[in-house]
Amino acid sequence: MNLLTAKEITKIYTDKNLFTGADFSIEEKDKVGIVGINGTGKSTLLRILAGIEDTDGGEVVKGNKVYVRYLPQNPEFPKGITIFDYVVTANKTEDNEWSIVRDGKAMLNQMGFEDENEVIDHLSGGQKKKVALAAALMAPCDILLLDEPTNHLNSDVILWLESVLIQRKGALVMVTHDRYFLDHVCNRIVEIDKGRLYNYQTNFEGFLEAKAAREEMELTAYQKNKNILRIELEWMRRGARARSTKQKAHIRHYEELKNITKAPAQDGKLKVNTSSSRLGRKTLEIAELSKSYGEKCLFREFSYVFCRQDRIGFVGPNGCGKTTLMKIIMGLEKPDQGEVIIGPTVKIGYFSQESEYLDPRQRVIDYIRDTAEYVQTEEGSVSASSMLEQFLFDSALQYSLIEKLSGGEKRRLYLLKVLMEGPNILLLDEPTNDLDIQTLAILEEYLKRFPGIVITVSHDRYFLDKVVDRIFAFERDGILRQYEGGYSDYLETKQREEGQALPAEKIRKEQHLKTEKVKTEKLKFTWQEQKDYENIEELIAGIENRLRELEKQMELSATDFVKLNRLLKEKEEQEALLEEKMERYLYLCDLAERIDRQS
Repeated sequence: MNLLTAKEITKIYTDKNLFTGADFSIEEKDKVGIVGINGTGKSTLLRILAGIEDTDGGEVVKGNKVYVRYLPQNPEFPKGITIFDYVVTANKTEDNEWSIVRDGKAMLNQMGFEDENEVIDHLSGGQKKKVALAAALMAPCDILLLDEPTNHLNSDVILWLESVLIQRKGALVMVTHDRYFLDHVCNRIVEIDKGRLYNYQTNFEGFLEAKAAREEMELTAYQKNKNILRIELEWMRRGARARSTKQKAHIRHYEELKNITKAPAQDGKLKVNTSSSRLGRKTLEIAELSKSYGEKCLFREFSYVFCRQDRIGFVGPNGCGKTTLMKIIMGLEKPDQGEVIIGPTVKIGYFSQESEYLDPRQRVIDYIRDTAEYVQTEEGSVSASSMLEQFLFDSALQYSLIEKLSGGEKRRLYLLKVLMEGPNILLLDEPTNDLDIQTLAILEEYLKRFPGIVITVSHDRYFLDKVVDRIFAFERDGILRQYEGGYSDYLETKQREEGQALPAEKIRKEQHLKTEKVKTEKLKFTWQEQKDYENIEELIAGIENRLRELEKQMELSATDFVKLNRLLKEKEEQEALLEEKMERYLYLCDLAERIDRQS
């Protein structure tokens, strides 16, 4: 059954066409995920479907007695209203008055709210988002529209929300960057790409395969037409005498082919290509750190020494202290006890959850020029304007005011500024909030090859699985427990231990015993390790130089297949050797740092 149809909709913002003659429909059992790069109109489409925003052309037709509920990214609340009144009382109807109080209290309890009579004004941003989500889920409706529903939610609540939406009977349309969430919940993906809507009757994994196939087909058709056009062009140049009907048809065919033979439009390809400053042997150390607010202990006696190329993720429920820990590392807050020791070569890039203040009346390019007119990258010196283009801010957008950017575009602009500062330690607090999936995928690849340390707080399971190899979880009584691997590894360990959790005191005692054991076992280099440690940096530099030489020779030998094959084989051998030496180097550096800490 069709619930809603949008026909030939057009939407223009100043000089930007979001939609041009786009069609969209919602069926009764649809669970639709809307994807596309920031600024393409995902949130605008939701507002149009909700009837909150008008189109510049086309129409939206809703079925009789079809009720739509919309949850915006940043919900607003009446002053002084309580959680209970907003979630339960406001959604009470004749049909649900006997069950809504029970169901509403159960949902609020599941989301971690102990006092449903608390005034919403007193809650944090993350807690407010949960209240708005609970109210949207409790509302009787045929179509539920959710804009970034997982932002600010912890992983446990996201898993719970997944199960609720999977079982939900009504239609669902949502915008989210959470790829696991899209894959598990949605049975249809709609992609916004250059003003057009592409429909894929599949989950997110199927969408990725179908999109790749679509782009490949478009490219194949373009190449075929291009080859035919080349032949036609040669015929025209030989002098087509347009006297016979056949020749006239031939010329007309050439003109038609010339008009349709255009390279398929590709998404703008975001490039993350900034260089970082050198990181010395002494990096970042957290020593016996504790922090409480009143009677609530966030963390106690937490210690860790970050090794070069560490990829660390911090997870835990909302309000447990993750952001506070990041702010203490940055020196923005003070601990109750302990200290943060920062090495002399450390340069931290801090991508905060709230983002820094962006002057809405400032031009985009001036905001970046305040950081640097030119920045050093792997490819040499690059201007602020070129860096903006690499981050998908075209020339027109660069001279626009920041107030005209979407929320996701503002986050992308802020990320560019952080990376342009050339940090060797990246501190990322909820970096996935409001960033589109394409930006996230490229950021993840950049973080994999980032030569420094990456420390992140995130509830995005997909992001954590791709980026981190060690997780610290905020557990009860201020304990931070270490888990090896990504988020899925952490979750598997937790599920395996479910029902066998150790009391907090026993955990602390075991951690203390482990620490004491390490202290009594004196570490030292073997003779071979000492020799390797002294020479390995020079050896790695030599391999990297040889790889650069091979790449130059391969470019010069592009037409000599035999020589090119030999060079390619040597390049593969050198790359394998480099990977082996880099693993050895990281092991030796880690060992050296642990030996230094013994003295």
